[in-house]
Amino acid sequence: MLDLNEKKNAYIVTMSLAKSMLEKGIINEEEYDKIDTIMLKKYGLNSCTLCL
Repeated sequence: MLDLNEKKNAYIVTMSLAKSMLEKGIINEEEYDKIDTIMLKKYGLNSCTLCL
């Protein structure tokens, strides 16, 4: 089981890859948003958690 910091790090790495894909035109903004929603749910995070 991942602790909160490990969850945050996994989310950040995943979203960095997704951002790179978005910038290269591999995915579009809608797909990026879907990935974000899925990853937040997967790691049990929300935007408030990420700010702490």
